[in-house]
Amino acid sequence: MELIEELELKVIEALNLEGMTPANIDKDAPLFGDDGLGLDSIDVLELIVLLEKNYGIRLASPAEGRKVFQSMAVMADYVAANRTK
Repeated sequence: MELIEELELKVIEALNLEGMTPANIDKDAPLFGDDGLGLDSIDVLELIVLLEKNYGIRLASPAEGRKVFQSMAVMADYVAANRTK
């Protein structure tokens, strides 16, 4: 399975995005705000836990999180470059 699809499935599960499938997610759309998945600050915490638990990635700061969680494509690139699991 391609990393981006794997991440999409994990995000859907972690955030309980009922009715969503990877096909519903535009990999280049913003994850936050009305233009994308509409995630909020609480969802960021869930994504941070997801990255640490599944890929061994610890984000150093909220600023780093803002960069990593721009879109699914950006997050997948970051995971591919920084994963320890």
